[in-house]
Amino acid sequence: MKIEVWSDFVCPFCYIGKARLEEALSQFPHRDSVKIEFKSFELDPNSPLYSGKSIHESLASKYGMSIEQAMQMNQNVGQQAAAVGLTFNFDNMKPTNTFNAHRLAKYAKTQGKEAVITEKLLYAYFTESRNVGDIETLADIAEASGLDREEALKVLQDEKAFANDVRIDQAIAQQYQITGVPFFIVNQKYAISGAQPTSTFTGALQKVWEEENPAPVFQDLSTISAEDSSCVDGNCMIPDKKE
Repeated sequence: MKIEVWSDFVCPFCYIGKARLEEALSQFPHRDSVKIEFKSFELDPNSPLYSGKSIHESLASKYGMSIEQAMQMNQNVGQQAAAVGLTFNFDNMKPTNTFNAHRLAKYAKTQGKEAVITEKLLYAYFTESRNVGDIETLADIAEASGLDREEALKVLQDEKAFANDVRIDQAIAQQYQITGVPFFIVNQKYAISGAQPTSTFTGALQKVWEEENPAPVFQDLSTISAEDSSCVDGNCMIPDKKE
């Protein structure tokens, strides 16, 4: 089973949705047969690099609300994060452009570190309040993910490196008419939109597995009645001898 996940590193519901999917997978008996592949999606491709504004100020400006309203909204999201074991440090978050982070993740994929760096980037932004738009910070995160820091830095300094890989993911998202994240596609056939409850992911995993791996249907080639030639429930009926 293959699950493709479109997400962004500054999207709180992407981190929450990822945690809920992982919780569902931990309960899924066929979890070793499930492959997760992360896809790039920028919530705001035109977002500037970190300018010093807080996430509360950025949201208030973007949505035309007061700072207090933005803080309340973030608090509500933080409570949802806490319910799945995540800690969101909204007061110190550094909102920024994520294109370089996505390029780094694509490089990490070629090194077999996609899952590791995806978690590291999300944790760095939401919990550690690090600037995931800063190249040096990203190189540090790459090193912490088991990548060579100097090689990762070379990738980040080359603006064209893995840029096309990111754009391809975004183009596919447009083809699928994905306008919000997280967005999950299972076996290129089933879709789950948003950070759904863990039970939704659990039910989806089971449904897809059953539909993709149906129980065998046998063609009965028996020539005499099973009642006359089978033992059932501990009883073996001997048919009457016919003259």
